[in-house]
Amino acid sequence: MSETKIPEEVLAAPSDVETKESVVIETAAEPELAVEAEPEAEAKTESLADKTLAELSEMFRNLKESADSMMRSKEAENIKSAFYKLLGKLKGENPEVAGSLSNPFEAVEENFKAVYADYKKERAEFNRQQEAKREENLVTKKAIIEELKALVEKDEDASASFPAFRELQNRWREAGPVPVNAYRDINDTYQFYVEKFYDMVKISRDLRDLDFQKNLEAKEKFCEAAEKLAENDNVVNAFHELQKLHEQWKEFGPVAKEKRDDIWNRFKAATAVINKRYQAHFEGQKEEQLANLAAKQALCERVEEIAAKELNSSSEWNENSRKIQEIQEEWRKIGFATRKENQKIYDRFRAACDAFYGHKRDYYNQFKDSMNANLDKKMAIIEKAEALKNSTEWKKATDQFIELQKQWKEIGAVPRKKSEQIWKRFRAACDEFFSERDKNAKPENDFYGNLKAKKKVIEDIQAYVVSDDETANAEALRAFTERWQAIGHVPFKEKDAVNDAYRAAVREKFPLMQASRRQQGGRVSKGPRSEKDILMDKYRQLQQDVTTYENNIGFFAASKNSEPLIKQMQERIEQAKAELKELEQKIRQAEEGAE
Repeated sequence: MSETKIPEEVLAAPSDVETKESVVIETAAEPELAVEAEPEAEAKTESLADKTLAELSEMFRNLKESADSMMRSKEAENIKSAFYKLLGKLKGENPEVAGSLSNPFEAVEENFKAVYADYKKERAEFNRQQEAKREENLVTKKAIIEELKALVEKDEDASASFPAFRELQNRWREAGPVPVNAYRDINDTYQFYVEKFYDMVKISRDLRDLDFQKNLEAKEKFCEAAEKLAENDNVVNAFHELQKLHEQWKEFGPVAKEKRDDIWNRFKAATAVINKRYQAHFEGQKEEQLANLAAKQALCERVEEIAAKELNSSSEWNENSRKIQEIQEEWRKIGFATRKENQKIYDRFRAACDAFYGHKRDYYNQFKDSMNANLDKKMAIIEKAEALKNSTEWKKATDQFIELQKQWKEIGAVPRKKSEQIWKRFRAACDEFFSERDKNAKPENDFYGNLKAKKKVIEDIQAYVVSDDETANAEALRAFTERWQAIGHVPFKEKDAVNDAYRAAVREKFPLMQASRRQQGGRVSKGPRSEKDILMDKYRQLQQDVTTYENNIGFFAASKNSEPLIKQMQERIEQAKAELKELEQKIRQAEEGAE
């Protein structure tokens, strides 16, 4: 059967029967149907951003098994897009896991692929069946048009033609949808011959009026439905339901001429209300999206600023990592940006975050290399100590061990897993040597006698009464220092404890003298010193103490069971900072007094 087209002469001169209404439907309804509704799909995609891989997989499986799964293809593609976007993100953040033999992402991805592949097969088969059905419907409707054309061209009594015409109308409505590319032509051709029937076939006025009345009643119901939709709070759903009403409207024939304008204007007025609300809804959404874009741009700038910083300690990296995580949380709370800019702003944000974490990874890789180098240095010291531990050249070996201990302290941190192990090994070599040395000590190397003598010096320092005369204090300190240095070695196991006790006693009794020695290369100043100078010396000493404590915290963090030590250092830091504030006030007062 050849496809029936509207004759050109008819297009040039349309019939009078309801031509006006038909033309208005086509010119008014088409723009309404062309309103873009894509933001809904984008909003759904945005709402999936906080889902996990498992949740997205479960959502897709539930969708696939639902009765209306074939009608939810856009939702299926949104879930798939969110799944692979999240999978790519997780792989990028966990490269060592993604590249391992026991890759947990691989199983998740394979399961999702399998379910998606089944869905695609079912969807393809469904689409094939639907397309085949539309082609069948097209053939059916073309046949109906040919019958309608033959009916119009017959010169029969109206009472005989009208039942056949009514049957053709019912069959047309029951035939179902046709392919999109054929819809307009087939529908226009059908409408043309329907109107031609009313114009050309000589039917009785009663039958014609009855048909007009039935069409009017149907279209009044459409108007009522459209007016009710205009009150619907869900603007998007109301718009889509309106499109269905327009399609159904076209399926019915004309009404009486005197009522055509009124019924169409009523339907058009309800349509205009819904379209206006629909447009306003997306205009408001656009403003919100622009605000979201501005907020996301501000977050990008914050991350980019952090990523550009030069960070040189673990505490700085940890603090800025926390800031990045907080910014990411803020990002997740912001809604969808404009469709044109949303992907661009996300790519910018992701690039800034990646840059920060890339720099952090490089820093810790470099730090790891430094610790490995320190480990090699300390292993070399251990080998020297173990080679030296059996020496009986007590004086020479003692000096060498002391030098090795000094070198050990100057070397930085090593990997945490090795720290305690190598320290025990080094300490064992030192203990073995000094234990044997102490056992074989000659009378002139009375280590325990030296220990007793050094403890006596400490007691004398603690008993010293500080004078108001700084020169006298300096001379006392010089005498104590000379006595201390004249005493020989003490037992190795007691060395650290007695040295710490000595330094603590000196700091307590002669804090200003110690600061003065550091400033003057170890020489004790004999000239009078102002109150401000004394306060400044103490202030600088406290600053150095704070720096030392903070460095110690960094070293302790690499060792096990170091929390008590770290807490102790933090308490000392807080105490020193409080004293610094008091000293600042005293220094200002001293300056005002000097003026």
